[in-house]
Amino acid sequence: MNASNKNAIKILIADDHEVVRKGLKTILSEHSDLEVVAEAENGNEVLKIIQNTKVDLLLLDFDMPEKNGLDTLIELKATHPKLPVIILSIFPEDHYGTRFLKAGASGYLGKASASELLVQAVRKVASGGKYISAELTDKLVTDLTSNSEKPAHEILTDREFQVFRGLASGKKIKEIADELCLSINTISTYRSRILQKMDLGNNAELIRYALKMGLVS
Repeated sequence: MNASNKNAIKILIADDHEVVRKGLKTILSEHSDLEVVAEAENGNEVLKIIQNTKVDLLLLDFDMPEKNGLDTLIELKATHPKLPVIILSIFPEDHYGTRFLKAGASGYLGKASASELLVQAVRKVASGGKYISAELTDKLVTDLTSNSEKPAHEILTDREFQVFRGLASGKKIKEIADELCLSINTISTYRSRILQKMDLGNNAELIRYALKMGLVS
């Protein structure tokens, strides 16, 4: 165990599933230079813990209740821009990795990744580096060099994408408004803008698009 190592990398794990948090903690605790100092079930808990606990790195789940990973990352980077964050997700890197990296994440890791990759990613990011898979690297290079059009969802702003995700998950406009602390009218405006940008006619077409692209589970 690593609790006695005062020089260990202090890690906060944020995931709404206790079994996932325990699994991650077990893997990390096998290494003397890594120490899990706190756990959180949602983004709001993350922001509170960061204010009161010394944390060197955050392992952040993408899909969480109350405040999801993207919302949390954007808010966190506004107050703690230098805190390294690794996103954990069940979704492939090529679906969401680019957006999270642009929002300030230092790494993106699939939950199915081997334990040695998790440890490698934590050490690299904690030392100031970036951790992305070979697949995501290829996508980033392609995005920079290709003249082909991006998928429709990639042209959305972060806020539009947050609303898009809510709609794609079948949430009502009021639910999304409450989660994002915005008015119903504002969310309705975003919805109209999203449908126009993506050339979609209604919520049903939006949901079909999200399912086809593997953007919702």
